[in-house]
Amino acid sequence: MPVITVNNKDFIPYIDATEIQKQVQRIADEINRDYAGKRPLFIAILNGSFMFASDLFKLIEIEAEINFIKLASYKGTKSTGNVVTSIGLDESLKDKHVIILEDIVDTGKTLHEFLPQLINQQPASLKIAALLHKPEALVHDIRIDYLGFNVPNKFLLGYGLDFDGLARNLKEIYQLVE
Repeated sequence: MPVITVNNKDFIPYIDATEIQKQVQRIADEINRDYAGKRPLFIAILNGSFMFASDLFKLIEIEAEINFIKLASYKGTKSTGNVVTSIGLDESLKDKHVIILEDIVDTGKTLHEFLPQLINQQPASLKIAALLHKPEALVHDIRIDYLGFNVPNKFLLGYGLDFDGLARNLKEIYQLVE
C-alpha cells in the first residue's frame, strides 16, 4: 500500500484490506452466534459505515433486517461538536433486537446523542458494532459490543472513512501523516 495524497495531505497505510475483512468476519461470526433464533435489525450510520455494513451484512447468516440513518459530526479532519441528523428511522424499534453499525467511535458524541432516541423506542436489546474505536478520544461512556480494532487518536480515512467526502472508496485504511 503506497502513501497517498488527499486534499494536499499525505496518508500512510494503516490497516490493509485483508486484516479488515478478517475482523469483519469475526464480528459476523459473533453476531450469528449471539443472535441465533432472533431476528436483529441492523441500523447502519451513514455515510461512513456503508462499507462495513455492506461487508458485514453479507456475512450474516441468520434472518435479519437492515436500515440506515445519517448522523454526522465531522467537517474536514475535526469534529464539529454538533451531531446533525439528515435521514431518520422510518420504523418502530419496539421489542426488536437492534444492532447499531458504526465505522468509528472516537469521542462517542454521535452515539451519546443518538442512543437515548433508540432506547425511548423500547427495543428488546440494543448493541453496538464498530469497526474502529479510538479509546484515547472517548469523552462519553459508550460500550462497544462488537469491535474490529482499537486505533490511536489519529485521523484515518478509507474503507468508508472520508476526508471532506473523498477516499471512502479505498479498500484499506490510511492514517494522516502529521
